[in-house]
Amino acid sequence: MDERLQFVARRLAGEPMAALCREFGISRKTGYKIFERHQECGVQGLTDRSRRPYRYANQLPFQVENYILNVKREHPSWGARKIRERLARRFAGIQLPAKSTIHAVLDRYGLVERRGRCAASRSENSFISRPASQ
Repeated sequence: MDERLQFVARRLAGEPMAALCREFGISRKTGYKIFERHQECGVQGLTDRSRRPYRYANQLPFQVENYILNVKREHPSWGARKIRERLARRFAGIQLPAKSTIHAVLDRYGLVERRGRCAASRSENSFISRPASQ
C-alpha cells in the first residue's frame, strides 16, 4: 500500500502517468486503475481487495443441499445414487445434480465412510504364486 500511496502522490504532483508506471514496473492500465480508485475511495481505495468471487455459478441451491444432508442423516446406509432418486421425486422442476455432486456434498460434511481397498487374494496353485524352483 505504501508504494501505491507514493505512486498516487507523485501522480498528483504532476508527473506523467507513463513515466511513473515504467518506474514502478506496472502497466499503464494498472496505474490508471490505482489512481481512479484513489479518486473514488481515497486512501481506503488503495488497500488490497478480496479476490473471492461474488457468487458461485454452479453452486447447488441451499434447499437441495440441505435436503441431501437430511436424507443422509435419516438413512445413513444410503449412497449418492439412492439419494438422487429421492431428489428426483421431491424436486421435479429442477435439474438434478449428478451423483458425483451429491457424493461431494456428503464428503464435504463428513457423511461418507471411506472403504479400504480389498486385498487381492492370491491363488494357491497358480504358476504366479509358486516360488521359483532352484
